Amino acid sequence: MKRPNVAVVGVGQTDFRSRRDDKTYPELAQDAVLLALKDAGMLPEQIDAIVFSMAPTEFMGVHDCEKWSVDYTWARGKPFMRVHTGGATGGSAVQAAYAHIASGQYRTVLVVGADRITETPDAQQILNLIWDPFYEQDFALNTVTMTALAAQRYMYKYKTTEEQFARVVVRARRNALNNPSAHLKGKIEVSDVMASPRISWPYKLFDICPRSAGAAAMVLTTQDVAKDYCARPAFLTGASGVSNTVFMGDRMGSSADMDIADQAELVKAANECYRQAGITNPMSQIQVTEIYDPFSSFQFPQLESLGFCDRGHAQDLSDEGAFDMGGAVAVNPSGGTLCTNPIGVTGLVRAAEAARQVMGRSEKMQVKNVHNALATAIGGSTQFFTVTMFSDEPRGGATIL
Repeated sequence: MKRPNVAVVGVGQTDFRSRRDDKTYPELAQDAVLLALKDAGMLPEQIDAIVFSMAPTEFMGVHDCEKWSVDYTWARGKPFMRVHTGGATGGSAVQAAYAHIASGQYRTVLVVGADRITETPDAQQILNLIWDPFYEQDFALNTVTMTALAAQRYMYKYKTTEEQFARVVVRARRNALNNPSAHLKGKIEVSDVMASPRISWPYKLFDICPRSAGAAAMVLTTQDVAKDYCARPAFLTGASGVSNTVFMGDRMGSSADMDIADQAELVKAANECYRQAGITNPMSQIQVTEIYDPFSSFQFPQLESLGFCDRGHAQDLSDEGAFDMGGAVAVNPSGGTLCTNPIGVTGLVRAAEAARQVMGRSEKMQVKNVHNALATAIGGSTQFFTVTMFSDEPRGGATIL
């Protein structure tokens, strides 16, 4: 039999900032749900199941916050699933909701999540707990120093400069000026990035994402239901993921599909996503990509692994403006993760922004004539990857074996 085509009919985001002391955690989640339902023109009773996007709860000092959120997301009496793959959580949650509907088990599914990272005085100390307590934790290999090593390797391979990474930050902050939900935004110059305090070479403070508090939600449903609620839904036409070992040392060899500098795992995930979505030339067929870039060094290897250009060429295309608004492909019109990072829902925000571009609801961030928009998410020790495609028309529906 044919699987149902799956479409996004509503998205919602709160504003994101350092702290949200005006709301409790479940109240933040509820605000995002209300915004998504309003956008979809639906009521809570029309939701069949809920997927909850929640990464480490230690940030807030309350374990398993999803239990606290059931009543606030109208989930009582309905199937409820929490998803957690670190920074990739939001992307994984969207794909879980997609699978719920594509399998034929449910018709309409809500994805929702919230985060309050600044509840802890040191998020990196929490994140450092992913490492082996005997061999690795004493080396303080947190997410900043870990990814800085990958950035160093990338710079060595492709002769990338710190200034080229800085231009990524400038573009992100400029794009975020049009995003009312973005945490960091503003007109800055390369010199401002270069002058910001050194954190871990090659990173300066402005090369690194903020710790953000806020929530996001998305309503997905079948094509049959979508046509009654949305004139231009965003069809989820490709969904794929791949994982790798947590141990960085095992991803620093010469193998082309393992090198941590290139985030090469994305090649496999992208190829599967493109196969599903019918994409053969990403640069000409995809108009927007919302990629997971908590550090300025993440854009170039991702764009190359996603097939937008050859290895080592993204930095030059970036310098030429190919990834600007109005360029060959608009990269992170929202400002991306460099400007907003509520870890448990960052991947969901990327997906929501991509879907909104297809739906034509991005207001000042809107790119013209968007037919396909891509979203990625990355989690763990850059070991979990998701790639999701949103399109302005379905791709027919694959056969369920």
